[in-house]
Amino acid sequence: MYLGVITRPAANALMDRHDFDIPVTFKHRVIFTRDVFSKKNAELAEVLAEGGGRRVLVFLEEAVAMAWKDLVDGIHGYFSDLDLDFRGVKVFAGGEACKADEELVHGVWNEIDQGHIDRHSYVLVIGGGAFLDAVGFAVATAHRGVRLVRFPTTTLSQDDSGVGVKCAINALGKKNWVGSFAVPFAVINDFRFLESQDPATSLAGLIEAVKVALVKDGEFFEWIERNTSALAKLKREEFEECVKRSALLHARHIALGGDAFETGSSRPLDFGHWAAHKMEALTNYQLSHAEAVAVGLALDTVYSRKKGLLPEADASRILAVLDGLDLKTYHPALDWMDAKGTRRVLAGLDEFREHLGGELTVLLLEEIGKGIDIHEFEMALLNESIEELRESWDPVGV
Repeated sequence: MYLGVITRPAANALMDRHDFDIPVTFKHRVIFTRDVFSKKNAELAEVLAEGGGRRVLVFLEEAVAMAWKDLVDGIHGYFSDLDLDFRGVKVFAGGEACKADEELVHGVWNEIDQGHIDRHSYVLVIGGGAFLDAVGFAVATAHRGVRLVRFPTTTLSQDDSGVGVKCAINALGKKNWVGSFAVPFAVINDFRFLESQDPATSLAGLIEAVKVALVKDGEFFEWIERNTSALAKLKREEFEECVKRSALLHARHIALGGDAFETGSSRPLDFGHWAAHKMEALTNYQLSHAEAVAVGLALDTVYSRKKGLLPEADASRILAVLDGLDLKTYHPALDWMDAKGTRRVLAGLDEFREHLGGELTVLLLEEIGKGIDIHEFEMALLNESIEELRESWDPVGV
């Protein structure tokens, strides 16, 4: 007897089809804490005990190791009291460059192999979003998937990508072209890591909080609006609250939104991202993801208004928040042309469609907190939107 099996009589002698339902459930653990490797902090120990694994290997981004000189010793000290086979800390260079090719992925594979890390062991990865992506892809493909615990260390990775279920590297001139869906065993957001960021990077990462508020939670956007001044000054209480609320909105959408692995064509959490991903590639990733998303979000906001979807007052509020957070809403890459005189960024629309397949589906705004999927752009309006952003651009510092 087979449970969950649909068997159909063969229509002819060449056909014999059997459909099996395979239910799969994941637990997505998202934890917020401070000073996670202090011996007084039991969060990590409890997570690892829950899984009952036997070995632990840590991958640490070089920039984080440089910022926190005592971190490696602290990690060793933390595991000295746990009943686990600790295989050490491996430090690798991170940043967007680590996603440019397979070098880091192969390095991680080698360390996993030499450390005899199996599917009942843990890999801990500590770093920013690009480092989590590249190491995560290696871990997801070693032994077809080893248990991964992420420790995002930047605003952008703590409030968005670090709590996601994707991992990837760039390839063929495209963002995240090679990758996988892999639910991490746990995500631990240690707010102390955020203290080593420079102010500009700290603020830029809040763009993903603005984004998720715009498409999922109008009340959260109003909270950001009321607290823009405190956020711009990086006041700890408001800043950490913003990161936490953003992370939980992202995680809830992934867990409860009905399409965790993006089998459809809609990508509501990618508001503003079609242009952002293309601008990153066009600038050879000199434009950071956060900076690119700010521009892409502004572009889709202005287009939503010009299209008659979004009230002008709402668009003005959104742009005012971006300005209050010192997030630039234009970059010259929007106006770079190809040989035919077409803006090169517009190729990002087809790349965005192709990444998921099916028809083009881009989320725009009907109101703050409510999005709407569209399937085509009016090129004249889109070009006008770019021109409007350029006209309001202050080129100082670019």
